[in-house]
Amino acid sequence: MMQKTFLVEIGTEELPPKSLRTLAESFAANFIQQLDNANLEHGEVLWYASPRRLALKVLNLNDTQPDSQIVKRGPAVSAAFDANGNATKAAEGWARGCGITVDQAERIQTDKGEWLSYTQNQKGQPVVNLLCDMVKTALSKLPIPKPMRWAARQVEFIRPCHTVTMLYGDELVPGTILEIKSDRIIRGHRFMGEQEFTIDNADQYPEILEQRGKVIADYDKRKSIIKQQAEEEAAKLNGKADLTDNLLEEVSSLVEWPVVLTAKFEERFLEVPAESLVYTMKGDQKYFPVYDKQGKLLPNFIFVANIESKDPQVVISGNEKVVRPRLADAEFFYQTDLKQRLEDRLPRLETVLFQQQLGTVKDKAIRIESLSGFIADKIGADVEQAKRAGKLTKCDLVTNTVFEFPETQGIMGRYLSLKDGESIEVATAIEEQYKPRFAGDELPSTAVSCSVSIAEKLDTLAGIFGIGQHPKGDKDPFALRRAAIGVLRIIVEKALPLDLVELAGYAASLYGDKLNNKNVVDDIVNFMQGRFRAWYQEQGFAIDTIQAVLALNPTKPADFDARVKAVTHFRTLPEASSLAEANKRVSNILSKSKTEIVIPQKVNAALLEDGAEGDLAKQVAILTDKLVPYFNNGHYQDALVELSSLKTPIDAFFESVMVMVDNEQIKLNRLALLEKLQNLFLKVADISLLQA
Repeated sequence: MMQKTFLVEIGTEELPPKSLRTLAESFAANFIQQLDNANLEHGEVLWYASPRRLALKVLNLNDTQPDSQIVKRGPAVSAAFDANGNATKAAEGWARGCGITVDQAERIQTDKGEWLSYTQNQKGQPVVNLLCDMVKTALSKLPIPKPMRWAARQVEFIRPCHTVTMLYGDELVPGTILEIKSDRIIRGHRFMGEQEFTIDNADQYPEILEQRGKVIADYDKRKSIIKQQAEEEAAKLNGKADLTDNLLEEVSSLVEWPVVLTAKFEERFLEVPAESLVYTMKGDQKYFPVYDKQGKLLPNFIFVANIESKDPQVVISGNEKVVRPRLADAEFFYQTDLKQRLEDRLPRLETVLFQQQLGTVKDKAIRIESLSGFIADKIGADVEQAKRAGKLTKCDLVTNTVFEFPETQGIMGRYLSLKDGESIEVATAIEEQYKPRFAGDELPSTAVSCSVSIAEKLDTLAGIFGIGQHPKGDKDPFALRRAAIGVLRIIVEKALPLDLVELAGYAASLYGDKLNNKNVVDDIVNFMQGRFRAWYQEQGFAIDTIQAVLALNPTKPADFDARVKAVTHFRTLPEASSLAEANKRVSNILSKSKTEIVIPQKVNAALLEDGAEGDLAKQVAILTDKLVPYFNNGHYQDALVELSSLKTPIDAFFESVMVMVDNEQIKLNRLALLEKLQNLFLKVADISLLQA
């Protein structure tokens, strides 16, 4: 059996840059699945992608499919023959389909009875007979949200297709893909190299395309070239290029032959907030901004051309001319915004709707003002500063700059508030109100900022839950899940002494009579505790650890965090498993007893027997007093370590003491002791829920 390289290249019009990597990786994954389904042995599968092509190269692909056996199961024997032992029509029909007679069928025994069966030997086909259909299937499964037609063709694809090349070694694989016959013709760069040439062998790809067609088909190679050359260009300026991966990916998907160049713009534009300039360069032009070593924006940018020019300065000048009016627009917007104080824009927020039932964005800003002050008071932040920042949070939404560059909301509020003479605390809080924006994002940096950020998110949660518009499935138009996680992260990671019930209650009260959901507070708290469960699972905490804490329904996130971490540490102790089992036993005994009797609140020392019962009661009494400051100060881990010392007296108690005795007084006294014991652990979590 021989092994050769298989190549397939689909030549297209310009593919969508933000989808290029996904398309190529999906093409490879789909084709590998087809190879595996056909039981074809092969080596590495390499994918290639440029703006005008998707390609795969399969190394060491066997030239023939292995022989196989297909087992065709027929009807059950009970249904295959009648009472006289004659074959039924069902059996005869199945046999004809297999090309045999009923008496030639095998019988197999299963746990559901005996069945007719036929094993058919199927000879493996030459691989060249299979490849075309496999490519078709792999392409049909690509994630294409909006396929298109072109010319008079009936087929659909993400972009018009012009060439198809399928080679197995030096052999042309026959077939038609997207109504185009497989051929050896490959198209090169639009403006450089050979625009069309033939390829003789699959092993020549992608080197032949690079040498003759001036196209670097290797996506990651293009990306690496761009990154390396951009860093070198920035170093020449004693700066650092802003090479975010998303932009690198997009630029790599836009060019086939990357040429990295540096251009400049007038220094006067640096008077404009850097963020506006950066969004213009990165978002509109796909340029890489450059910063100096202190993080200040330089009047330069790096861009990637798709052609080698005899006079690069012409290309540079052209890009400088293109970006200049866009930067001038940003400058104009900012200078216009400076003519009005931020606070004076508050009345204009009456024209901006937050939500039809909940009123305007101005209403929201007033609520955030009050809620920010409430939270600031709880965490020891400056109340007046928090209220001031809360009031101004949304004023930049009606600026020209934010209207043109929505990504600058909050950022523009900081610039304008500082120009107005507001304190740095207020300005920072306005900018950081949206933090954290995504998983892993930075948290607000000051206590005032934390107050405003929590208020901004909590107001949305209270309002949307208050009118019964809970998130359903993947539908979450107000990003309530993200808001909830943001609030929880701030409270937990900043160790803030805030209670969700109190926060939700106050936030809901600020809406007055606009809310129609009477359970709004409970709904918010339950929703946020649900986010807690998912968040801690993602961090690697065991689900039963989380459930053990949730059983106590703690509503202070920082307290919840301390309990989860305490239980996690407790589980590393050698006594943990035994104590969890003991708590299960105690829980079962008490839950059954409480349905029939009332357990005394105090343990009567006079009714205790010497030995194990007395020892356990003594230890429980000592720890009950000793652990009060531990529980009051949230030192749950230390408390559980202390409680682990109860393993020996608990084991001894259950080995030698019968709880449910006939003497009613003694039984009740022992139940009271077990309840005291259980309550000690329940000060932290219900460890009876822990699994071994």
